[in-house]
Amino acid sequence: MTRAELYQQILEKKSYLCVGLDTAPERLPESVKQEKDPIFAFNKAIIDATQDLCVAYKPNLAFYEAMGPQGWISLQKTLEYIPDTHFTIADAKRGDIGNTSRRYASAFFEQMNFDSVTVAPYMGVDSVRPFLEFEGKWVILLALTSNQGSQDFQMTTQENGQPLYEKVMRKAMSWANPEQLMFVVGATHPEKFKEIRAIAPDHFLLVPGIGAQGGDLAKVSEYGWNDHGGLLVNSSRGILYASSGADFARAARASAQNLQTQMADFIKRFPPA
Repeated sequence: MTRAELYQQILEKKSYLCVGLDTAPERLPESVKQEKDPIFAFNKAIIDATQDLCVAYKPNLAFYEAMGPQGWISLQKTLEYIPDTHFTIADAKRGDIGNTSRRYASAFFEQMNFDSVTVAPYMGVDSVRPFLEFEGKWVILLALTSNQGSQDFQMTTQENGQPLYEKVMRKAMSWANPEQLMFVVGATHPEKFKEIRAIAPDHFLLVPGIGAQGGDLAKVSEYGWNDHGGLLVNSSRGILYASSGADFARAARASAQNLQTQMADFIKRFPPA
């Protein structure tokens, strides 16, 4: 999916919502636990309930890998069920020496046909470049993450006074253009969005941390939006586990609808040129 196509989906749905499919077996409602593939049954119900309200889905691979071979089967079935109109993100946070990264890229882009994959930049350009060699696919590079530990390294000040995450972003922007590269920026750092948008005015930002982690959607939108949208705001637990009962899909839709309504109100302020 191109940047223009993604922006068109945002405009059509009046939404820049990404639904994170962090599906944990122990949190499944009793109503799906008897299904032959409970993980897929749950994901299918979530997708059916939310697909008109979001533009992207983001399975977190750890939740599927932890289940062994069956988890990979559930993931593949989930990916195939997601409509072609939606941007798909393999939240894998991969990054290794070049030949290993090439294998990871082949797995997610050729074998599984995700649109994008999250990548850790710590090992540098040769660990990231293999993911950029696939036409029409995206790298979503970790920049400033939403977890508490982001303070440990990402925000440490470099010799020239810039934080490490800024150094990472500026360097990565020399590797790829805004048609190939997005950045992960956590919603738990709303005060940083204005300067991050100044650093990367044209790139999409994948924004976790809305909902269960307490991120501020209004501030993220205010400072993160650009002239082609430029935002994918993720909510996982706040949608998936809005209810633990048989009404889980209905509750998930209500949670997603609440976010989409806020997004639609915001988009009205910025009609396309």
